[in-house]
Amino acid sequence: QVKLQESGGGLAQPGESLRLSCEASRSISTINVMGWYRQAPGMQRELVAVIRSEGKSYYADSAKGRFTISRDTAKNTVNLQMNSLKPEDTAVYYCSAQEVDAAGEYDYWGQGTQVTVSL
Repeated sequence: QVKLQESGGGLAQPGESLRLSCEASRSISTINVMGWYRQAPGMQRELVAVIRSEGKSYYADSAKGRFTISRDTAKNTVNLQMNSLKPEDTAVYYCSAQEVDAAGEYDYWGQGTQVTVSL
């Protein structure tokens, strides 16, 4: 079991930056994939970026070139640096973790943090 706590959301103007952080309740060294998803009102939850334990990362097309995901195993955190924000980035952002062991696959989610991009 792992609990995830997001922080860093808030209000930004178009073009500004925000940095989201997700802290895990225990070591993330055994967590295979950590990432960020988002859900805008009336929309399905969608992938923003994920990072594997070996450091390889994947981004949604909408995030490429603007967002950077990073993983800090010493602090048990995964961060999302969001630059050049656009109004369409407005959503609740959720931290996720996926752990696979001999018993199966486990998916964990944080409670989400609101990001609003508006003038």
